[in-house]
Amino acid sequence: MTQRLETPDKEAIALLPPFERLGLDRITLVNTAKQAQMAHDTLINSRAWGFDTESKPTFKVGEQSDGPHVLQLATAERAWVIQLHDPECRAVAANLLARGGIAKAGFGLGDDRKRIIQKLGVEPAGILELNTIFHARGYRKDMGVKGAVAVLFNQRFQKSKNAATSNWANTHLSEAQLVYAANDAYAAYVVWEALGI
Repeated sequence: MTQRLETPDKEAIALLPPFERLGLDRITLVNTAKQAQMAHDTLINSRAWGFDTESKPTFKVGEQSDGPHVLQLATAERAWVIQLHDPECRAVAANLLARGGIAKAGFGLGDDRKRIIQKLGVEPAGILELNTIFHARGYRKDMGVKGAVAVLFNQRFQKSKNAATSNWANTHLSEAQLVYAANDAYAAYVVWEALGI
């Protein structure tokens, strides 16, 4: 029988030292064709990316999201927050996500995948759901980024509820939104690296 490993609870995680997040100096906002091409040319040299998307939240019953509005990709050095308003940014995002041979690691990616197919018209290649890896290694609870950072690094990953539920469709993203979005992808990359996949 496989040993079932425990995930620390919220109270235990709250006592841990904070995870060192990327600052704005290591976050690139991408919202023009030129910036998108520069991000593309850097990212394609990596073996893996931390990956996530953000969509404007829906609050009414039956309301459909037209997200994702933001795509986040990260390496060990930097994160790119790509806004998807511009058709050329969307084209580059689609190209990156459809590219094989690069692992795109993240948590809870089922919904992201469906929305990407709908909005960008591509099937993302190389999606790696990190929760599946933790299950295979004996953790019984679903593992999100907070639990993974606590288990692997004995640190607390901070997530702002305000940023999470903010309007990601805005053409101007706040600093808090940039830090939130970038670090979701960055933490996924760091977890992927630590798992030695």
